Amino acid sequence: MTDNHSQLFTAIEPYVPMGRSGLLPALHAAQKIYHWISEETATEISKTLRVPLADIHGVIEFYSLFYNEPIGKRVIRVCTDVACALKNGDEVLGHLCSHHGLKAGQTTPDLSLTIEPSPCLGLCEHAPVALVNDEAETNINLEKDTYELGRPLSWVYGSIRLLTANCGNGTASLEKYGEYTALKKALGMKPEDIVAEIKASGLVGRGGAAFPTGIKWEGAAKADGSPKYVICNADESEPGTFKDRILLIDDPHRTIEGMCIAAYAIGATKGYIYIRAEYPYILPVLETALNEARGAGYLGKDFDIEIRVGAGAYICGEETALFESIEGKRGFPRVKPPFPTTHGVFGKPTVINNVETLCNVPLIIAQGSVEYRKIGTEKSPGPKLFCVSGDVTKPGLYEVPFGVTLRELLDMAGDVANEKKLQSVLFGGAAGAFATSQHLDVKMTFEDLRAAGLPLGSGVVMVFDETRDMRDVLKRLGHFFAHESCGKCYPCQMGTQRQMEILDRIAEGKVLEGDLIRLQDVGWTMTDASLCGLGQTAAGAVLSAMKLWPELFSLESDGLPSK
Repeated sequence: MTDNHSQLFTAIEPYVPMGRSGLLPALHAAQKIYHWISEETATEISKTLRVPLADIHGVIEFYSLFYNEPIGKRVIRVCTDVACALKNGDEVLGHLCSHHGLKAGQTTPDLSLTIEPSPCLGLCEHAPVALVNDEAETNINLEKDTYELGRPLSWVYGSIRLLTANCGNGTASLEKYGEYTALKKALGMKPEDIVAEIKASGLVGRGGAAFPTGIKWEGAAKADGSPKYVICNADESEPGTFKDRILLIDDPHRTIEGMCIAAYAIGATKGYIYIRAEYPYILPVLETALNEARGAGYLGKDFDIEIRVGAGAYICGEETALFESIEGKRGFPRVKPPFPTTHGVFGKPTVINNVETLCNVPLIIAQGSVEYRKIGTEKSPGPKLFCVSGDVTKPGLYEVPFGVTLRELLDMAGDVANEKKLQSVLFGGAAGAFATSQHLDVKMTFEDLRAAGLPLGSGVVMVFDETRDMRDVLKRLGHFFAHESCGKCYPCQMGTQRQMEILDRIAEGKVLEGDLIRLQDVGWTMTDASLCGLGQTAAGAVLSAMKLWPELFSLESDGLPSK
């Protein structure tokens, strides 16, 4: 064995017992050594893990952050998605490229540097931003030639601090977090009583789908088959969303305790925290917290948790695509039914919740569902986290009870920045819809937003002032979905491409007769016929924009921002 292969084998040896499931960790380990994955490296991984070489190439090519060609030892990924575009993200990318004599996506001849544009990095409140290897670069100011490099600051506001009680002042150690009192209380209850308490609380998923958490747990608890799994979906890739990043990096034990309670309630023995690769600076924080929990006896005996890192695929936020990724495959969504509660990861009963959802669990168990339901509204109980970004005076994470109005939330954020007027608000991220000033008094609840035709989604509130060209915003949303579509189902694969092409043309002022109808046809086809939530929501923002500003899509459009 050559020294080169010896180094590779040492790096991937811990993943050999996992077989196919160890593929993503092994690829990450190999890429950390060589900065890319050559044919020779892929072949060695194939032999060692006993995974077909063709499958390995399929995985490498599926994920954006695996490379099968040489890249630089230093990689700068500049966000050019909507929130950063508002803060001159394109100019940052152009400046860096010009300074280093590169074009976007290129690598220097000596392989010292690669610069590339990136979809949302989950740092929207700090825009414009970049990811420099494993460090966040935030608040980049080209005029002053200033930036902040390292762990991003957590800006946390709002009228209540329940989920975010430990956020905003660095990482809460186990000593600061305290004993897992909610878990200890739960262990004194019957598992079915915990499920009943979660059901009684009215907690629904905070990742966007809003499925009742207690019903999900009940299904997995009653399902035949073992082992059972609890998965924390921390693949927070929705543009404009950064709440889970702050919860995990500042207060990791709240999520871990929520997972432990879920595991006891359904009889699970193994858990995974699946975190997006664009959050590398969270990994050491999570590893330390898990070791603290093991040292205190909360993990390791009846239930333990493993971290899995994605590799740049928005689709893996979809629960079944995430399962496929953990299993060492391309992140293609599965056809449902069967559902995860009976056939989840590795075909076993699985509960999968996102970070914010799991952080609600200790709160519910500790104080009881009756007290919990005193927060928020009858149909939308509990606290809610909103990610406020864009043209506001005070962007950041806001914790409020369900039921505050959009106007009240924007008031907390200092209203529209620079004394400009409000043009629109994007709710729910790229998969969301637009609101305008006529929606300011809509209450931020599932029921009120639904009645107004707006999705709560993952809690994105992205603000655009009167000067913004909404066609540029739509163009970027179109590019995002065209890039992130996994291609498994034809309506989404082809629909996102056609949508992007039309939006590109419209952004350039080259509107063709019938474009509005074409966009509607493509949008509704994707919505009705796509396999998973990505395609089903890929046209949501565009369809809402067509209702609000039909003039943007007409031949008479004057090329000016909508007023």
